[in-house]
Amino acid sequence: MAELLAFPSACRRCGVLLERPGERILCPACLSALAVCRAPYCPTCGRFFDGDGTPHPCAACLRQAPPLSEHRAAARYEGAVKDILLLFKYRGLRPLGRPLASFLQTAIGDDNPPWRDADLLVPVPLHRRRRRERGFNQAEVLADELSRLTGIPILSDALRKTTNLRPQTSLRSQARRANIRGAYRAVRPDAVLGKTVVLVDDVCTTGSTLGECARVLRGAGAADVRGVTVARA
Repeated sequence: MAELLAFPSACRRCGVLLERPGERILCPACLSALAVCRAPYCPTCGRFFDGDGTPHPCAACLRQAPPLSEHRAAARYEGAVKDILLLFKYRGLRPLGRPLASFLQTAIGDDNPPWRDADLLVPVPLHRRRRRERGFNQAEVLADELSRLTGIPILSDALRKTTNLRPQTSLRSQARRANIRGAYRAVRPDAVLGKTVVLVDDVCTTGSTLGECARVLRGAGAADVRGVTVARA
């Protein structure tokens, strides 16, 4: 009888062997390296400030209130958080959505989170072509896991991305806003009418995508639109 050989898998971030029962994709050390950002932040756009202090509005939000009434992120987009989000988003490692959502819920769940008293979680949609290439929408996976943790229903088809745009990462702030304008459409206005909606995404860079989605949802009749992301650049 031929002997069966078992080849242990390795952590996709650091390469250490995963030999303990239940370990998959990432080792415990890399998972524990997900670091919550404790810096002060703008409660409206979620931007982190340097130094110590308490949450306070940033100058940009004081000049002009964004479509989102508030936005929170668990961490800065750097280090282990960035590495793991990139693995999740671009390497097809969909199961990472569960520990990332758990990290998000643990990081801000006890600190007046955006999903308090919310009616719906709405993931930021991908264009159908991009979703087909990637195999899944990372924002929808995160929203689904957050729904499981919080009990708040998810409405995956509230929005549709109608234009397959050039990647936002290649653009500066003003160009991002122009690039994203008109790219989303509300397809379930009846379901968001009068509701408090929380947009869910993996990363917020300038806030252009979340802002455009919030603008469309408010135009469809949502009473309030908030945002939550794992990380903020």
